[in-house]
Amino acid sequence: MSDTSELVPEAQAAIKCAANGGDVEFDSETSVGYLLRDTYRAFTKILQARISAHGVTIGQWYFLRVLWEEDGLTQRELSQRVGMMEPTTVTALNGMEKRDYVKRVRNTDDKRKVNIYLTKKGRALRNVLLPHAIDVNISSVQGVSVEDVETIRRVLHTMQQNLGTL
Repeated sequence: MSDTSELVPEAQAAIKCAANGGDVEFDSETSVGYLLRDTYRAFTKILQARISAHGVTIGQWYFLRVLWEEDGLTQRELSQRVGMMEPTTVTALNGMEKRDYVKRVRNTDDKRKVNIYLTKKGRALRNVLLPHAIDVNISSVQGVSVEDVETIRRVLHTMQQNLGTL
């Protein structure tokens, strides 16, 4: 990359240092990726503590969230929406089926596919668990202005788009 003018100062310094044969320095404490990871871990830790009281793991939570929005997805579609590998999805669904949160139904149009449907118990969890997620989100932005929250959302969406093109 020859033009580094649009890079953040840390990236400019790292590229310049590497070009001059020096050791590349990178402060993980100010790295956007590091900060996002730590924030995500904090969200997950707090939410897991709250939803586990209702017999739901954080892994199951991700699948429930998607199914609450669109029930009846195929196992593959569900894996893709959640961003998990299919074997991980199978393991999570096995546990969810044992707890009577979901049921698997062979697809009538394509017998190779299995659709995943929420049970009554799985649907009922929505009104039990979503308030916990809402509360964690509200707690996370205490002391942050509405404008800054909107900026955070906009910037994160832009970053997702940027990373999706790599």
